[in-house]
Amino acid sequence: MNQPPNPTDILHGDRLRVEFLQTRHKLSSSSNNNKAPTSSPQDMEESIKLATLPALHGKAYDEASYVVTVGYGTPKKNQTVVFDTGSDVSWVQCKPCVSTCFLQREPLFNPSESSSYRNVSCGSLECAYLTRSSCSSNTCLYGVVYMDKSTTKGFLARETLTLTPSDVVKDFVFGCGQDNRGLFGTIAGILGLGRGKHSLVSQTVKKFGGIFSYCLPPPSASSRTGHLTLGAVTKATKNISYTPLNLDHETLYYLDLVGISVGGRVLPINASVFLNAGTIIDSGTVITRLPSSAYAALRSAFKRGMSAYQSTPSDSSLLDTCYDFSKLDTITVPTIVFHFNGGADMKVDFSGTMYVTSGSRFCLAFAGNIDDTDLGIIGNVQQQNLEVVYDTQVGEDLGCP
Repeated sequence: MNQPPNPTDILHGDRLRVEFLQTRHKLSSSSNNNKAPTSSPQDMEESIKLATLPALHGKAYDEASYVVTVGYGTPKKNQTVVFDTGSDVSWVQCKPCVSTCFLQREPLFNPSESSSYRNVSCGSLECAYLTRSSCSSNTCLYGVVYMDKSTTKGFLARETLTLTPSDVVKDFVFGCGQDNRGLFGTIAGILGLGRGKHSLVSQTVKKFGGIFSYCLPPPSASSRTGHLTLGAVTKATKNISYTPLNLDHETLYYLDLVGISVGGRVLPINASVFLNAGTIIDSGTVITRLPSSAYAALRSAFKRGMSAYQSTPSDSSLLDTCYDFSKLDTITVPTIVFHFNGGADMKVDFSGTMYVTSGSRFCLAFAGNIDDTDLGIIGNVQQQNLEVVYDTQVGEDLGCP
C-alpha cells in the first residue's frame, strides 16, 4: 500500500492539474462538438429523481480529492472513484488489464462477470464525441491524458451503474481501462461530472434534471461524511444564493467572479482583471488560483489583518504567506468573501483560508497565477463545509448556505 500523500506531494499534483485545466481553457474555444445537451421540460421524467451518495476525502485512498463508492455491472461490484467536475469521461480499471493497472484497494472490475456489459462500436455517436479515440475490431477505444502524464486507455463501453439501491443508470457509457498509469492513489477510477456529453450529469439529464450538488468535509474531520447528490435541492428549505453559470465555453464550470472582500472591505481590484481569463469552480483542484494582481491585493490585505501573528518562512513553492500557530489556543483570521455576478457571496471559513503544510505551520490557502490572463480556479479547500449546487439546465451554480 502506498503512503498517504504529504502536503508537498498534494501541492505538486495540484500544480499539474491547474496547468491541465488552464490548457483546456485555452483550447476550449476551438471546438464545440462536445457541448453537453440541454433538455426541455417535456424531455424530463415526470418526477425528477434525487440520489445521494456519501462523499469522503480521499486520503484513505492516497488521494487529495473526494471520493464516492458506486456499483458497476450486474451483479454490481463496488468501485470507489474520485468525483471530478473537471472530467467528462468516467472510467474504472478493468480486467484483464492487458497492459498496466495501478494498485487499487478494491478488486478490479471484471466485465466478463457482468451480464449487462457491452462494448461501444466505432461508428457510434458516443465514440465520435471522444476527444481521443481509435478503433479495434469495430470496438471504440478511448484515451485520456492528464497534465501530470497520468493516462487511462481502454474500451468505451456501456454498463449498468448503481448509484444507490434505488437509483440505477442503465447503459451508462464509461471507459473500461486496460492501460492506466500515473498518480491515482488506490482509487478504482474517475466519475466525470463535467459539462461534456460523456459525463454522468449529461447522461442522466432526463432522470436528475442536470442538477447536482455536494458538500465537502475538511480532511481533518475524519468522523464527518459529506455527500454527492444528483437531482434538485429544495431551494425553499435551504438558505442558498445563486450566481449564473457562464455558458460561453463548452467545457468546465465558469462563474463570473466580480470582487473579493477581506476583513469586511472590498479589495481595490479592477473588474476587468476577473474577465480577462475567467474563473471556474472545480472539485478536483485543491488550492484556489487567482489572477496575479488579484492575489497580490488579497495577500496584502490578509497580511495587514494578521499583523498580530508571527509570520514564518514557507516550506512550499506554491504558498507564500505562512504563520506559526504552535503556541496559540485561539486564532482569528480575516474573513475572505468571494462576490459573484447576481449578488451571490461565498464566505470562506478557517479551513478554507489556512492550509497546514507541516506541523504547526499554516499558510494562506490561495496562490497567484503567473499573470492576469491565466484561468482562475476556485479549489476544493475553499469549498469545504459549503453546499455547492450546479444547475446545468438553468445555468446557475454555487449555492452556499
